[in-house]
Amino acid sequence: MSQTQILLSTINARYFHASLGLRYLLANMAELERETALFEFTLEQRPIDIAEQLLAHQPHIIGISIYIWNIEQSTQLIALLKAISPETIIVIGGPEVSHEWQGERVVEMADYLICGAADLAFAELCRDLLKGDKPEEKVIQAVPLALDDLALPYPHFTDKDIANRIIYVEASRGCPFKCEFCLSALDKSCLHFDIEDFLTAMDQLYQRGVRHFKFTDRTFNLNIDSSCAVLDFFLERLDDSLFLHFEVIPDHLPDALKARIARFPNGTLQLEIGIQSFNPEVQQLISRKQDNQRSAECLRWLREHSNAHMHADLIIGLPGEDMAGFAQGFDQLVALNPHEIQVGILKRLKGVPIARHDEHYQMRYNPMPPYNLLCNDRIDFITMQRLNRFARYWEMIANSGRFKQSMPLILADQPFQNFMQLSDWLFETTGQTHKISLNRLIRLLYQGMTELLKVDNEQTLQALHRDFKKVDYPSFKIMMAAEPSKDNKSNKSALASRQAQHQLHP
Repeated sequence: MSQTQILLSTINARYFHASLGLRYLLANMAELERETALFEFTLEQRPIDIAEQLLAHQPHIIGISIYIWNIEQSTQLIALLKAISPETIIVIGGPEVSHEWQGERVVEMADYLICGAADLAFAELCRDLLKGDKPEEKVIQAVPLALDDLALPYPHFTDKDIANRIIYVEASRGCPFKCEFCLSALDKSCLHFDIEDFLTAMDQLYQRGVRHFKFTDRTFNLNIDSSCAVLDFFLERLDDSLFLHFEVIPDHLPDALKARIARFPNGTLQLEIGIQSFNPEVQQLISRKQDNQRSAECLRWLREHSNAHMHADLIIGLPGEDMAGFAQGFDQLVALNPHEIQVGILKRLKGVPIARHDEHYQMRYNPMPPYNLLCNDRIDFITMQRLNRFARYWEMIANSGRFKQSMPLILADQPFQNFMQLSDWLFETTGQTHKISLNRLIRLLYQGMTELLKVDNEQTLQALHRDFKKVDYPSFKIMMAAEPSKDNKSNKSALASRQAQHQLHP
């Protein structure tokens, strides 16, 4: 029997991502593990080249994990696999095909679809297929499983993974909350892995050299005893290279958790904090439970009493919220001063309950991935495009961390209005939301801040120079004053400008 009768595969967004789901499948293949191999690819690779690599092993079964970011490439890949080797059995699963799969081309081409958590169901299907017992039903609903029944996946991170990839881990699965934009709303249970077994696995990873742990738990701070045990574990192993990422709910930081968070040094702890909206009516409409006052208090405490890097999320386009309402929440969050604000456009993931609002609020989504909102009854398409650009420029300027001195001048006392003005002007001036060089972006910010936002010229120059000290201040001033169209003229100002640019961006 071939050692690679079964292949597990997926297309990751980037090379440094490592699929935790595939490693769960591999860990739970039991007696079939020695006949199973795992192959990961990226979006940069052509589906035909991926097909070549997979079929070179002449597998009997290929399991492919499908997500929102790889559905198009996965569809092309499976079409090629079935055209070249129709006898190879293709089994698909993953969030993108576990709900509303009817009529999807990728499902029609595949031999089997496993909906839901396939940790154990995939191995069971493979056993049947290898024995020649083909299930009558193409679509298999995975039964709910107990976490104690699972073999943990962490030994299947290779030394190469540890050296080059982000290592994803989970202390729990599920979420008890019912936020309608999230797939977790479909399963309101929250299950925790045995904490001793989990920490033993974390110690093994740590001993192998892992220092960057990204927790996928939806609500890390839900079970405080478990959260404290995890933090204690890492506090005992602090070193200069340790980095931890957790997703937390914003209104639940009891003293026991605060005491531990406060002990982590700068650069060690990142907290992703889902605010999404500060509007109580919108929160109620989408079944989101959140104490806004306590959320604000927790964010203030984190900023003032911890070294944690705060990454807070807001969503544009929630039903019942217009641009003015989003602007109010944005300004409120800016005042709380998180290190990053992730501005996201609402997406209608397959199966999520937010679809119940489609008719009443005229929610119209992109029919293609990532299924982002195009317009609704409160925000028309043109305005939504402006907000899309706002989010893109915010990521480029504010979240890049490059403009820490300049951002307070840009935002001043009306953050959303100012940055919206700047965003509209940037697009009108450049016609681009990406591939803007750093040198050009600095020039644009100088022009936009002084001419559009009426920030004092000297203040603007000093702030931008403090952000970029790669040239002396006199040369920087000359570079900002020179017109880009005159950069090629052989005069002293143009020469100094070119020299300053060369020094700024060697």
